[in-house]
Amino acid sequence: MKRVLSGIQSSGKLTIGNYIGALQNYVKLQETHECFFSIVDLHAITVPQNPEDLKEQTESVAALYFAAGVDPNKSSVFVQSHVPAHAELGWIMTTLAYMGEFERMTQFKDKSGKQESVGVGLFTYPGLMAADILLYNADLVPVGDDQKQHLELTRDLANRFNQRYGEYLKVPEPYIPEVGARIMSLDDGSNKMSKSSPNPNSFIAMLDEPDVLRKKIKRATTDSGREVLFDPVNKPEVSNLMTIYSYCSALSIKEIEQQYEGQGYGPFKKDLAEHVVATFEPIQQRYKEIRASGELHKYLQQGAERAAEVANETLKEIKQRMGFLMPLK
Repeated sequence: MKRVLSGIQSSGKLTIGNYIGALQNYVKLQETHECFFSIVDLHAITVPQNPEDLKEQTESVAALYFAAGVDPNKSSVFVQSHVPAHAELGWIMTTLAYMGEFERMTQFKDKSGKQESVGVGLFTYPGLMAADILLYNADLVPVGDDQKQHLELTRDLANRFNQRYGEYLKVPEPYIPEVGARIMSLDDGSNKMSKSSPNPNSFIAMLDEPDVLRKKIKRATTDSGREVLFDPVNKPEVSNLMTIYSYCSALSIKEIEQQYEGQGYGPFKKDLAEHVVATFEPIQQRYKEIRASGELHKYLQQGAERAAEVANETLKEIKQRMGFLMPLK
């Protein structure tokens, strides 16, 4: 059975983009693959985090994994820092990388350009991301378009290790869904929807109350004109809303175009809001049940134990091949 590794940072609120682009795919993949899904809290601290918020968001993200349908008996769900091998291999991968490789990372250039001072962790975290993947010898890594560059670096580091120390690490392949991997902002169809955006009206959070969801969709930016037509180049905002509608209603883009022909944006947005509300209401109810039951930490411990079993074996083999003096058993 092929193995899958993916993770979501424990910062900000998970959005409908995370649901469509990641969580829905996790639920499908766990039926056909051996899956390891992480809440990557070590990545979250590459920018300053309030300690209480970090803890709450880590639990919240984990609970949403399960509420969305990830089964703890089919998938190993764990907090990244609960498996110390991630940090150790992250350092080793950093020593295999070159300065120029990290400097070329577009996400680093984008984020560093928005900050007065930049932490070293923000620069070196692609090494930790490579470790996250390579620890599990993953065959597939679900990634958005903006993460393909990091996966390419991971592939380069795996090949570099294999050339120096003998064939061992698996070179992973990206898993990118054809549709829905990139949900755009509600206020700007040229930018990806971001859970860390300072403007809460730019994203639909999975835990937004129904009335909040309705208001956000009603206020969402639309293109000039009033035709509900899928045209990402000339009508990016409406096309983005149609993509969300399609995922939440099971209607095709063509069926949506036909349904709202000549009606304008008003009826379209109103119906879209109800489809989004209907999609998230059962997830929100399950989320509340999981948080109240206390079963969350049991699931995470179970996932961490399984993840550590695999990760520690990989790390041990890597260190032996590199010539580290191994401790006595």
